[in-house]
Amino acid sequence: MRMLMHMCCGPCSCYPLKKLRADGIEPTGYFFNPNIHPYQEWNERLKSAQKFAELSQMAFAADREYDLRGFLKKALPAEGTRLGRCHMCYTWRLEYAAKYAAQHGFDTFTSTLFYSIYQDHELMRAVAERYAETYGVAFYYEDFRVGWQEGIDISKEMGLYRQSYCGCVFSEEERYSRTLRKLQRKENKEKKRLRLMA
Repeated sequence: MRMLMHMCCGPCSCYPLKKLRADGIEPTGYFFNPNIHPYQEWNERLKSAQKFAELSQMAFAADREYDLRGFLKKALPAEGTRLGRCHMCYTWRLEYAAKYAAQHGFDTFTSTLFYSIYQDHELMRAVAERYAETYGVAFYYEDFRVGWQEGIDISKEMGLYRQSYCGCVFSEEERYSRTLRKLQRKENKEKKRLRLMA
């Protein structure tokens, strides 16, 4: 089976690759992440993904176009929608993975997004399955979250660059802005109060 494994970064690829190889699957890594900003962060994650692939002796392909404008054109309108920018981001990356897999003769595709304990797995799975059908390539689902800590440990042993936020400018703001964090805490308290009153 020829598998394409979409990689969001090097560290998130550690456990999925180990698990897939244990199951007799040898994937090709594919880096496509126009959501990552600013440029230096995107470049650092690309280099980390490539370093991981080299150290792991895994075949690797990458979309090397930094696409800030394309991301903003999609993300800003998505902000006000029911599903929001994260859905847009999953959709964009998983569609490109499915399309790339189909165009390059892969039998199936998966993503290291399914390693993250912070992402909406059911939503991502539904999106990936939809594009698998659209492009005529199988989607391989596995919940890689069980190896969360193991993946962290492997990435540290390998000396991979470890990021501190999801990747987009919005998540960077959410990670570092004290004002935004205070506002979110206030909103969460209010939601909790309303739930208790109901």
